[in-house]
Amino acid sequence: MGFPGTWMTESGSVVYRVVPKCACSTIGQIMFYADHGAFFDGDIHDATEGMHKWSMEASQPLIEKTVKARKTYTFTCVRNPYTRILSSFFDKICGIQRNGRRYRGNMVPLLVQKYGVEVGGPEGKDDFDQIASFRRFLLFARDTIRFKKPMEPDIHWSAMSGHISTFIVNGGRYDQIFFTEKFDDGMQKVVDKMAPKHAIDLKQIPRFNESEGHGPKRAHPVEDYFDDLSRHLVWEIYKKDFQLFQYDFDNPANKMPLAEVDLAEVHAKLGE
Repeated sequence: MGFPGTWMTESGSVVYRVVPKCACSTIGQIMFYADHGAFFDGDIHDATEGMHKWSMEASQPLIEKTVKARKTYTFTCVRNPYTRILSSFFDKICGIQRNGRRYRGNMVPLLVQKYGVEVGGPEGKDDFDQIASFRRFLLFARDTIRFKKPMEPDIHWSAMSGHISTFIVNGGRYDQIFFTEKFDDGMQKVVDKMAPKHAIDLKQIPRFNESEGHGPKRAHPVEDYFDDLSRHLVWEIYKKDFQLFQYDFDNPANKMPLAEVDLAEVHAKLGE
């Protein structure tokens, strides 16, 4: 199995387990900048040199050796499950991707046909009932995760605990798990540990939100999208995420975590 979704700076200064929709573009660009003094020109997910990624065969032995030695600072980043699934909907379902096409080819037509989801027309620019469509998408997301039908779950809406656990189960260990909502605080600790070749001022770093502008803007407050049934589905999918990463299930309007992550608990619960 190895360490899928794991990135490491070319210099080997830090190891990062990517969790989709949790500031991964910005984190990857900071790691790239730390070694090279410039940002990658394009989406960091497309970079095939300048950093190590598990998806690149030549990087795998280096990442595996580093992770198993447990001497290099290792981290990941999490996000409120309510805002993460909403972001996935507007970016991946409603939005046109950077290749000019819909995400995953026939998935959106399937959602329109089988679940009655609207996506704002061919360009994702038309008005539509965002709340009704999102709730129907949520049912689809639950079906993919719980029953693997009508397709396997997608990495952008599968639970964060699932991404984070593969790293632990295969022999990795985290030194830090921080929150997207407190990004500068968490990332500063990483920067301090990595001792970058090129100085990083987080206040000056742009946010590399690769999904920005892909789809329609969210028209309502977060809590408006989640009625009683929606929250039931969210709990079914993300129960572990709420519990382990200290987010407020009872109040969708509160995106902030209620406490710091207990690393010992995460390693114990996700390493089983």
